[in-house]
Amino acid sequence: MRSIRLRLTCGAALAAFALTACGGSPTTTNDAAAGGDTPASEAENVYAKLSALAGQERRDELVACAEEEGRLSFYTSMTAEVADASAKGFEDAFDIEVSLYRASSEAVLQRILQEQSAKFAGNDVVETNSRELTALNKEGKLADYEGERRDLVPETGRFEGWTATRFNLFAPSWNTDRIGGVGGPPRRWEDLADPRYDGQLAMEVDDYDWYMTLYAYWQEQGKSETEIDKLFAGMARGAKIVKGHTVMGELLSAGQYAVIASPYTYAIERQKQEGAPVEYQPVVEPVIARPNGIALMKTATNPCSALLFTDWLLEEGQKIIAAQNLTPSITEGEDPLKDIEVIAVDNAKLLDEGAEWSKKYESVVSGGEQAGN
Repeated sequence: MRSIRLRLTCGAALAAFALTACGGSPTTTNDAAAGGDTPASEAENVYAKLSALAGQERRDELVACAEEEGRLSFYTSMTAEVADASAKGFEDAFDIEVSLYRASSEAVLQRILQEQSAKFAGNDVVETNSRELTALNKEGKLADYEGERRDLVPETGRFEGWTATRFNLFAPSWNTDRIGGVGGPPRRWEDLADPRYDGQLAMEVDDYDWYMTLYAYWQEQGKSETEIDKLFAGMARGAKIVKGHTVMGELLSAGQYAVIASPYTYAIERQKQEGAPVEYQPVVEPVIARPNGIALMKTATNPCSALLFTDWLLEEGQKIIAAQNLTPSITEGEDPLKDIEVIAVDNAKLLDEGAEWSKKYESVVSGGEQAGN
């Protein structure tokens, strides 16, 4: 849906904003150290004034100012298909050129931190994984985002400094041609430790966020650490350890394995629609959800475009996300997960204790056989 365009000058649209909303290059005047009482940046002042608006008035003011800026610098770890579709959709809706940088979540994080350290405002907005967004917020690089669209995101997707745009869902998946030969698909997470899957199960080498979340869930359910450790050891004992979710899914589709432990359901759904013999339903509960989200930069040089894009991605952009078989953070109509138990990755815990859980998971998967991928 193409939004209404207003060809107003920036001064006419936002005269009360004292030129900070348009035409300039808003940057922080002081370093924004986390937890410090630093003055608001020029971009933050723009966000605050525009965020006081709502509905069509907010959209009209944002469009006028953002089109005067004419540009948006967008960093993301979305897949190429999702990133390109999002950038194109925004450019089609508004007279704004999108400069897109796409890389892994870690590469996006390091680029932003390096640019910020060099006092270079490289990006206006960032969309990436929860761990990296939590780290950026802890470093004091992210600005507050307020608005009606954020209010529609469930509480599990609203964080200090950033807002979930989508959820990556972890659930076991299987090859429909091979699963009958190993006694059928798993019905519980515990089933992955069943010896019937020995030699037929793949685990991803870096999924310690999945491991940490499932571990905590089992503890809450009354399992002892000894029992939990035994379950994970049982999974790894007969498993092949694979690097990368994409590779793991491709090997499942090719029949290399009967079951994979922690793929993203959207990727399996995409393969399924392309005719691959893969399935993940009925889902094993609880489904583990890791939010990916969007954040405004305190140093944005195009703050109106950044705020408009954030609003847009949480509204029109949600349809683009859903069309890519991803799980949007805002559900229009009936929630497909309403009757399914879902637990979210604890982002703060992941950031604070990530090294410890990574080391523990490394020890777990060392009990499996490294796949030659």
